This record gives sequence, C-alpha cells and structure tokens, in this order.
Amino acid sequence: TTTGSRSTPGSILRMMPVVGYMKSAVSRPGGADDPLRSSIRLTERRGGAVASNDVVERLSRVPILSGCSRKDLQTIAKAIKPIRHAAGSVVATEGEPGAGLFIIDSGEARVSIGGKTVSTLREGDSFGEMALLDGGPRTATVTAKTDLSLFVLTEWVYRGLLAEHPSIAIRTLEAVAARLRRATKNATS
Repeated sequence: TTTGSRSTPGSILRMMPVVGYMKSAVSRPGGADDPLRSSIRLTERRGGAVASNDVVERLSRVPILSGCSRKDLQTIAKAIKPIRHAAGSVVATEGEPGAGLFIIDSGEARVSIGGKTVSTLREGDSFGEMALLDGGPRTATVTAKTDLSLFVLTEWVYRGLLAEHPSIAIRTLEAVAARLRRATKNATS
C-alpha cells in the first residue's frame, strides 16, 4: 500500500506494468503460442510452481546466490515469480526503494544513472540483488528496451526463505562479504 508519496515494496510490485505470466499452456500468456515465451519454464504441480533446471542454472550465475547449494537454489527457484514488461516501461527507478532481485529471461533493458545510459542488460543478466538484503534505494533506472520477460524474487519472500533455510543466509552473507572486500580493495588500491 502507499502512504502519501511513499511506497512500500509491495506497492511497487503492484504498480509494475505486468503484461502476463509465463506458464506452460496454450492460449495463455507464456503459452506455446506466446511470442514472448520464455526459455525458462515453470511447470505446475499440485497448484504450485516447480522450477526447472534452467531456472536453477540462471540463479547459480547471480553473484549473491552463486555460493548456494543446488538444493538451496531449487528452493529459491520455487519462490521466484515470472513477470513481463512491455518495451519502454520502467522496471526499476533510480532512488526509489528496491523491491528485490530481477533476472532477465528474454529481452534487453537499458541501465541509466542520472539519465545517462551506462549499460545494456540481456538474457541471463540480473539486477537488484542488494535490495534482497536491505530494500534500499535503486542506484540506477532500468528500462525495457524490448519486450522483457523477467523473474523476480522480492525482498519479503527472500527474507522468509532465509528464516526457513539458514544455509541460504550463510551463503548470501559470504557473497556480500566477498563483494565488500573486493570493493574495499579496489577503493584503496
């Protein structure tokens, strides 16, 4: 919900221009006839999404999750949600609270800081991993250059996973510590 001009992480996701979900089915968004269909698949099993090996492989390449075991990655993969953004839509806004981690399944996104393009993200790239930990403000704006299929892991879902699976918390902290050490070393070199 929103309070005045301040947004909570939940309201940020509700405001996202989601244009469909990717599930295996014909005649539904993400179905076999959907031109934006993802190469990562979620399958239905007893009402819940079960992650494919493709999703687990993508998660293993996210720096903050790279130290997690395959079992932990499978647990995380079951918690992610597929979303879509149309070309031109803003996925994340510089200075706004972060809602979580995004992994690009297909399409391209432009990353800008202060209105200046600094990079392009493509299939397999991710952004927002620090928001998993603190929900802090985004350091850049990410805009869909093309129709974009993503997977999102929100901060609040991730925190629940950490409480239930301490090994995920340990591996995440190790990755953050390593990143901080590298940044400190680079800043003092």
